[in-house]
Amino acid sequence: MVRGTGWQTTGPRHMEQGYLARTPGVSIRVRKSAPHAWLSVKATRQGITREEFEYAIPVPDADALLTLCGGHRVEKRRHVIRHEGDVWEVDEFLGANTGLVVAEIELEDPQQPFVRPPWVGREVTDDARYYNANLAQTPFTAWR
Repeated sequence: MVRGTGWQTTGPRHMEQGYLARTPGVSIRVRKSAPHAWLSVKATRQGITREEFEYAIPVPDADALLTLCGGHRVEKRRHVIRHEGDVWEVDEFLGANTGLVVAEIELEDPQQPFVRPPWVGREVTDDARYYNANLAQTPFTAWR
């Protein structure tokens, strides 16, 4: 989770993504961030590590696939921030997930040390409710 406003940037990228299929530990996602689009397969490998396979697709195909996702979508603004030599992605969710802001850092190794920015709040890596695939089905604003 993110707290405060020190994470905000100018020019965040707007992203829309939907989920075509989900099984335990695997999701197939279509993502669009103009002028590009991708089809991705994400799978849990072990603990907090994930396998990800991503393929560029034409934007009209992404639009058609997003339609197939129905309401199982997530919309967000992604801010990319460099902090102490590391790249953080901060997702500011929109729509039914408005109010949720989550930061993520991708590490080469789960044990790799990093400096935590002051705007990074509570750790939610192990809370499956925060996975984008789950937010597409049970939005943040519907949590009790």
